Amino acid sequence: MTQTPTARTPAEGQSRAHFTVPANHPMVTVLGSGDALLRVIEKAFPAADIHVRGNEISAVGDAREVALIQRLFDEMMLVLRTGQPMTEDAVERSIAMLRADEAGEGEGRETPAEVLTQNILSSRGRTIRPKTLNQKRYVDAIDKNTVVFGIGPAGTGKTYLAMAKAVQALQAKQVNRIILTRPAVEAGERLGFLPGTLYEKIDPYLRPLYDALHDMLDPDSIPRLMAAGTIEVAPLAYMRGRTLNDAFIILDEAQNTSVEQMKMFLTRLGFESKIVITGDVTQVDLPNGTKSGLRQVQDILDGIDDVHFSRLTSHDVVRHKLVGRIVDAYEKYDDSQQNQKNGK
Repeated sequence: MTQTPTARTPAEGQSRAHFTVPANHPMVTVLGSGDALLRVIEKAFPAADIHVRGNEISAVGDAREVALIQRLFDEMMLVLRTGQPMTEDAVERSIAMLRADEAGEGEGRETPAEVLTQNILSSRGRTIRPKTLNQKRYVDAIDKNTVVFGIGPAGTGKTYLAMAKAVQALQAKQVNRIILTRPAVEAGERLGFLPGTLYEKIDPYLRPLYDALHDMLDPDSIPRLMAAGTIEVAPLAYMRGRTLNDAFIILDEAQNTSVEQMKMFLTRLGFESKIVITGDVTQVDLPNGTKSGLRQVQDILDGIDDVHFSRLTSHDVVRHKLVGRIVDAYEKYDDSQQNQKNGK
């Protein structure tokens, strides 16, 4: 950060932007504790000269970069006015969205402020909301369509956001129950070798779904809701022969469904119900030779009205930053191996 009485005069071909932070907003909310947010901005725009004096911020540099900086501070203020704090992650994602829009890579006109302030569910002192543009579009698609597929790598919020929308729908009485299911295929393990009853064998496998529920509901209410059948967590095999009315149904780890299982599940759809199917087609744990139902269904249902495919990427990973880089590295490795097989 540079705190000086004056910013340098723009050179030929450069521009200056000036931004005044309203007096009712402490500068720490804009610059971050210890100027952490400002450092993120300076790192993203290394060629620009950013100066702060009091509640005045100015930037000098390439016209396009300066215009992006101006837009960034405008978006940050829109978020701060809602009472939501800006974080380093939120600033980085805002910059990425603005750059994509400026490069013409975005579809539609969603702004960073619209993405970052869309609340889905508030529970136990925290609010669940999308953090990326693709996540917002995924959430919007769930509102608009009966069947939605959320396809993408680990950590992109596919299941978590679907669960939040399910709880939201239940609380708004749009549905009478939530049904959560997974195919009982394990990543290199066998449920049959685990000790205990069938329920005890299945319970650890479905644990991620329980964990998400505990984030969104009062933990004391979950056993009561499950006992009443308002929330059901069960293996995919338990769906056979049923018609599911007035329900929000989530199929997780759908890459591990067979073609037959996917068809069976989709045809369980009843009246006033909504289905969200999530999975990562790069992490299929099916036995060799078994075709993934999630991979095939994209060709079968593409273009069908009221069915939507939301595709998330490593840019939508909301876990540790390293997770996104790990996903990219694996994709690059898989592509190189495939090219070698094809003799390229």
